[in-house]
Amino acid sequence: MLSDRTAVPVGQPRILVTGFDPFGGQPINPSWVAVQALHGRELDGHRIVSAQLPTAFGRSLHVLQELLGQHRPALVVCTGQAGGRAAISLERVAINVNDARIPDNTGAQPIDTPVMPGGPAAYFTGLPIKAMLAAMLAAGIRAEVSQTAGTFVCNHVFYGLMHTLADPRWAGTRGGLVHVPWLPQQGAPSMTLEQLVQGLEVGIACALRTHADLRLQAGALN
Repeated sequence: MLSDRTAVPVGQPRILVTGFDPFGGQPINPSWVAVQALHGRELDGHRIVSAQLPTAFGRSLHVLQELLGQHRPALVVCTGQAGGRAAISLERVAINVNDARIPDNTGAQPIDTPVMPGGPAAYFTGLPIKAMLAAMLAAGIRAEVSQTAGTFVCNHVFYGLMHTLADPRWAGTRGGLVHVPWLPQQGAPSMTLEQLVQGLEVGIACALRTHADLRLQAGALN
């Protein structure tokens, strides 16, 4: 529930930003910590609504669907933790496979199952990731375009989101997934909470005003 201080006025366009609860033995999840700090902020007339998703196959998508129906956002940015990465990662593609290296928070560990039976092999993000990359780098925030969102719950949510937004009933709503590094107290490499919050805010603001992405090199050799 939103507090009075951050309640969204009726009719004001919304940006849904999600993070995950802690998993894998970590006491915190930087995606949720950063997303909480953005809750209630206003960008270009849109209000950010932050919400937590469970690190659980299936259940995470049920919660996301409820949030989409409740808020009818103009923009959706799902975020997740990517320990071992040193920069904010703008994910390019979601794939239709669950292949869990570790159990989720309910103990489920699907192997080689589809996120959506009968769905396409993959979806590209709906976010202008090259423009967001340029904006973050210009603000002094470490950022990169990532070619894989993994095969754990982050990719599960990313694919489920894009599958939903592919429905004509969601025309006009764009979305995608962004991975964030650990916070310093979790280990290295890491980014500070201030850097994560600033980077996400810069990226979201860029996504709001950019409908045709930039064409610039951000590929990978492997």
